[in-house]
Amino acid sequence: MRSRHTASFNSERDIALASGMTNAAFNWAVVIGDVVRVVLLFYLMPLWAVLLARLLLGERLTLLAGARVLLALAGAAIVMWPADGGWPLPASLADWLGVIGGFSFALNNVMLRRESRRSDESRALAMFAGGVLVAGALASALALSGHLAGLPAAEPLWLLGVTLMGSLFLVSNFALQYGAARLTAGATAVILITEVLFAAVSALALGGGTLTPPLLVGGTLILAAALLSSASKR
Repeated sequence: MRSRHTASFNSERDIALASGMTNAAFNWAVVIGDVVRVVLLFYLMPLWAVLLARLLLGERLTLLAGARVLLALAGAAIVMWPADGGWPLPASLADWLGVIGGFSFALNNVMLRRESRRSDESRALAMFAGGVLVAGALASALALSGHLAGLPAAEPLWLLGVTLMGSLFLVSNFALQYGAARLTAGATAVILITEVLFAAVSALALGGGTLTPPLLVGGTLILAAALLSSASKR
């Protein structure tokens, strides 16, 4: 009985950490970096999903999965290739946060799938707790180090905006934990890939990102890797 409770705690802890790291890393990245670039690096998620599904779920690695991995890696290399030469590695904190956020998101989806027999309430609670604790810890650390500005004055419009964004965040997380527990990791990645389109269009329209030829080519390969997941029967 004790070992069962321990395993349950460990699973919920892992979901909480993965969910919290996803939200903290991605939101921080889009604040400080080029939104289009960050979103594309975040959506290397199909690459991580294939590897994590093999490790944690025992899903078989297929030729199609291998093709998705190669496409994602090629796309990432093009996106991150420095204009002045060198290795195609994350070039900034925003790049690293985008990659970490995508890895954490894939881990979160795979963990939700693995723990699909648990109640929706327990998985949702773990995700929300992770979002609060990890983001809160990160915000506290940044504030103490002087890298985070103080909160604005509590004006009605600002409070209304925070409330609306918080409500949308709540709904989106409920939808994610419900859907990811009932779909394969690959199918979840395909559905979520529509965020790339919405994020890119919004960022370009609002001046939060730029679309360069390397981003366009690399992004196409990354999106192709995600869309190939739809051909998988897993």
